[in-house]
Amino acid sequence: MPVLSRDFYARPTLDVARALIGKVLVHDTSAGLASGVIVETEAYIGESDPACHAAPGPTARNAPLYGPPGIAYVYLNYGIHYLVNAVTESEGSPAAVLIRALEPLEGEGLMRRRRARGTGRSARDFTAAELCRGPGNLTRALGITLRQNSSDLTASALRIEDRRLGARDVAWTPRIGINVGVEWEWRCVAVGSDALSGLKRYLR
Repeated sequence: MPVLSRDFYARPTLDVARALIGKVLVHDTSAGLASGVIVETEAYIGESDPACHAAPGPTARNAPLYGPPGIAYVYLNYGIHYLVNAVTESEGSPAAVLIRALEPLEGEGLMRRRRARGTGRSARDFTAAELCRGPGNLTRALGITLRQNSSDLTASALRIEDRRLGARDVAWTPRIGINVGVEWEWRCVAVGSDALSGLKRYLR
């Protein structure tokens, strides 16, 4: 399948956030391959964005944000969930797109087992739509951890592909799950997807 090129990511972050809707996030592991259609993204742009990890300037943690476009930036959020981002724009310009939700495509059984692990729930308890609803849930379902930080999304087991699944209607909303920079409508969603996270009332 055609993997997105580095040039795809070397563009303004809002353009990439929109263009990622309908593309397929894939993670190929020893346990099997799992993938999902991206239906929700959020843009984080530069040191002037108070919600971006680059706001304090360069650190050891946020180093991937300053690297080349098309690299994965994976971090542990609140000590609980791993979140995966695609680094955008030119090297040295820190920005990325957070992948917030997927519609499961391949490896649903594997996703169910991963989501159920340690929760007391059965793999059958999850609906398909909730398997990858939310950025922490999708990384658990796809087996993404800090080991994938700085992976090359254009040439590694963690990648984003263009399966030519067809255009999706999108809407822009304020970003969610943060308490600064909420005035900017930098969250892009596929309208009508049951896998969307957060509050649907923002859709317009």
